[in-house]
Amino acid sequence: MTALVYILGDQLTRDLASLRGCAKDDTVVLMTELDEETRYVGHHKQKLVFILSAMRHFAQELSAAGWRVDYVKLDDPNNSGAFTGELARALERHAIDQIRIVKAGEWRVQAMIDEWPDRFDVTVRQFDDDRFICSLDAFDAWAEDRSSLTMEFFYREMRRKTGLLMSDGEPEGGRWNFDKENRKPAKSDLFMPDRLAFEPDEITLAVIHLVEMRFADNVGRLAGFGFAVTRDDAESVLERFLDCALQSFGTYQDAMLTGEAFLYHAVISPYINIGFLDPLAICRRVEAAYRAGRVPLNAAEGFIRQIIGWREFVRGIYWREMPGYVERNFLEADRNLPAFYWSGETDMHCLAEAIGQTLDHAYAHHIQRLMITGNFALLIGADPKQVHEWYLEVYADAYEWVELPNTLGMSQFGDGGLLGTKPYASSGNYIDKMSDYCGSCRYDVKVKAGEGACPFNPLYWHFLDRNRDKLQGSRRLAMPYRTWDGMDAARREEYLESARSFLRGLR
Repeated sequence: MTALVYILGDQLTRDLASLRGCAKDDTVVLMTELDEETRYVGHHKQKLVFILSAMRHFAQELSAAGWRVDYVKLDDPNNSGAFTGELARALERHAIDQIRIVKAGEWRVQAMIDEWPDRFDVTVRQFDDDRFICSLDAFDAWAEDRSSLTMEFFYREMRRKTGLLMSDGEPEGGRWNFDKENRKPAKSDLFMPDRLAFEPDEITLAVIHLVEMRFADNVGRLAGFGFAVTRDDAESVLERFLDCALQSFGTYQDAMLTGEAFLYHAVISPYINIGFLDPLAICRRVEAAYRAGRVPLNAAEGFIRQIIGWREFVRGIYWREMPGYVERNFLEADRNLPAFYWSGETDMHCLAEAIGQTLDHAYAHHIQRLMITGNFALLIGADPKQVHEWYLEVYADAYEWVELPNTLGMSQFGDGGLLGTKPYASSGNYIDKMSDYCGSCRYDVKVKAGEGACPFNPLYWHFLDRNRDKLQGSRRLAMPYRTWDGMDAARREEYLESARSFLRGLR
């Protein structure tokens, strides 16, 4: 019996469930570069180079290990450009008795796979993606009878399940969450490790040329491409983080500095999401560093929470709520996203920094995404589906299963509070507290409305005022609404007119 194992572009894992138990002599591994994947949104050029080069290197790794790999490149003249079309062509090239595939991470791809048993006269075996810690069935069982789905409680279950940072059944240090200790602003005179970047090899250079030719109009810049495109290099990035940055990661994980794209962040989410690095194994190494006394508890706990808590939680939400989730728009926001999201050309220094480094690196850390680009889009009333598609385009770690709940749900409150108990909206004060951005801006964060005011200041109150019917019932917004109601009418109108004036200028 000959099996065809179809490996998707974010399944670059040697111990993949669909490969397990296969004999190399009786197996064909199929990997395909597809128009329907590279063009369903206008992906950042570096994201395309990263994924395509990683796929080609992984295929080379499998071949070197003795697997028979059938690899279809994007510029193959016979490439149909579609998953199903390439499977049909592969079945013509090979005598196959069984198709084996790990279930897709994204709903639209899985919908295609689910049609294959009716389309092809070959047995199709689908495998659960056991690279995740919580299966989808387990998540549904956890969520089933809960009136609200709170990540913190899910995270505690994952801590108990994995035993990470647990002692005699209790959380290490007597607390589950040390987030309050992880909000310190950074200063530019701190020592920060350099990002570990890699010189493109022959394979990557060929992909860069391909992307330059076929995707010239896509967002982003290719100069300085330095992502790891092999498992070994991804491991080196992880090692650098564990040795040089993890110790300070927790304390400064929310900080932002002009000209500093990476600070103490690991920048390993692209490698986890594509399959190079195992999330649970990483967390165990972080725990070991804490228990050996090399890193403080707030750093280890803050990192582990992002992986076994938030990452697993948003995947469960995605599969539980799709396909309708992508259309949710609780606040009925309908403004187009401003053009500077694709150029970085704006006088608002915080946005110019966050978007500029996104164009340069296909990367921004979570606070830049949530409280700069996301916060601004929320305040102006941008269409959450447009915001979702922008995030999906521009970040190298963005796959819909992880990006959509984070963007439409947490950042834009499009799901009405399924993920977050309140909108992540703030004035310029938060940005000023957590960054040095405001000191280099032509707007004055201390001016609340009118000429020269930081746009975030009047936009914040305008956001609360126009969405009052939908938001005033939230207990977490009771204080801001009391403050708003306590202002005299002239002051409120000054804020609103300042915001209206700014919004008119965005058209």
